Amino acid sequence: MTHYAIFETAIGWAGIAWADKGLVGAYLPEAERERARRSFLRRFPDAVEAEPTSAAAQAMAGIRALLAGQPADLTDVPIDLARVPAFNARVYAIARTIPPGETRTYGEIAAELGDKLLARDVGAALGQNPWPIVVPCHRVTAAGGKLGGFSARGGVNTKVRLLAIEGAKVLDAPPPQSPRAKAKAPAAPQPSLFD
Repeated sequence: MTHYAIFETAIGWAGIAWADKGLVGAYLPEAERERARRSFLRRFPDAVEAEPTSAAAQAMAGIRALLAGQPADLTDVPIDLARVPAFNARVYAIARTIPPGETRTYGEIAAELGDKLLARDVGAALGQNPWPIVVPCHRVTAAGGKLGGFSARGGVNTKVRLLAIEGAKVLDAPPPQSPRAKAKAPAAPQPSLFD
């Protein structure tokens, strides 16, 4: 049986799901609790809300800390790798070794897997990551300082924001708007972090 919990973070309501062998999924924050719950249950329709196990509580505490810009190590949080293809599991194991505030490229991970030509496959595996934040796919970038893609809602903007929270240097982040352009542009309502 799969259980889940929705919990508040500094940037919204996140969720995790777990079973006997560890986490089976994590969900990036939404602005509203009920929206997060509905979105989470679309992904895990048979999950039952429950009090977190000690491992789930550890994951929640680490996610909260990271999203608040505090140091946290999630490498000991158990994840159920039996639910993903073997190649993806190898990619995720490497991605989990990237500390907050640092990045590695798709090509570097491919080379560590034994073939630098696997960079696209590494990107595809990260795009299927069921444990964002716990498996920090946002810390993997393209060569030459390029961000690469990000499959979560908000796309690359979400990736940039996650990296910024962690204090990572991002070379091809969208340029800041000039003060003159800001003065001319009408103030737009601020969406939630991942809208």
